Amino acid sequence: MIDPLSVFLMLLGAATPILFASLGELVAERAGVLNLGVEGMMICGALAGFAAAHASGSPALGFLAAAVGGTAISLIFAGLSQYLLTNQVATGLALTLFGLGLTAMFGKPYEGTKAPSMPMGPLGLNWMIWLGLIAVPLVWWFLNRSRAGLVLRAVGENHDAAHALGYPVRRIRVLAIAFGGAMAGLGGAYISIATVLQWTEGMTAGAGWIALAIVVFSRWDPRGALAGAWLFGGVTVLQLRLQAAGVSVPVQLLSMAPYLATILVLVLISAQQKFGRSAGGAAPGSLGRPFHALR
Repeated sequence: MIDPLSVFLMLLGAATPILFASLGELVAERAGVLNLGVEGMMICGALAGFAAAHASGSPALGFLAAAVGGTAISLIFAGLSQYLLTNQVATGLALTLFGLGLTAMFGKPYEGTKAPSMPMGPLGLNWMIWLGLIAVPLVWWFLNRSRAGLVLRAVGENHDAAHALGYPVRRIRVLAIAFGGAMAGLGGAYISIATVLQWTEGMTAGAGWIALAIVVFSRWDPRGALAGAWLFGGVTVLQLRLQAAGVSVPVQLLSMAPYLATILVLVLISAQQKFGRSAGGAAPGSLGRPFHALR
């Protein structure tokens, strides 16, 4: 007999890494930056976090190192896209490839080692799950109620007008990119430290791409990002439950389930927009556009 509470708790754990990464990318995109390097930042955070946690015996230090590692690699993207004005799509894809290659090389010594155990909080959930849930209203409040968040949104909607008003467009975007990198790093570290409990090459397994899809699914709203993360977390839990129950479904099909769900969601959203049934939440007006300062 399936216990609904245990299934929901499993769902929360499966959704947490995607939730962190999608919240970070959401803030970057609200600032007008399209960073397709989420997967690369997540895998770098996974390795940095695991290495620090393994060396220190402290998961907390591991997550701190993951945030720093994700931020560091995101600043490469920031420098190229915001100051050298490289194409954001191509630069983000290159960042993902760079992150996957870099971690494959430096992660070899950590294969086969275990991460230290995570301390548990209320309801038997580790504290990173609670931190992810708390981050949702905090990010919503920042974007919708704080002056800094409103300025960031103004930059994302029309960077030329924001620049004319005297706002430092590049600095704001670099900070948003750095925040996205830190959050992606935390999401990656959750996989290596709290889920898999060891380092494995390519262990993020497309979670960064799902996070990118969730940003669109959420219509750039943190509350929608939480719903999207729970949706894909639920698909992952269903996949594991079916495997454990011995259901005669090919393992490859079950592994494809989160990505098939991603494609389905994006197709439905695209159809709604095409036929005029969208209820708002359009993409930021300057999303992906390079900013050329005129003065």
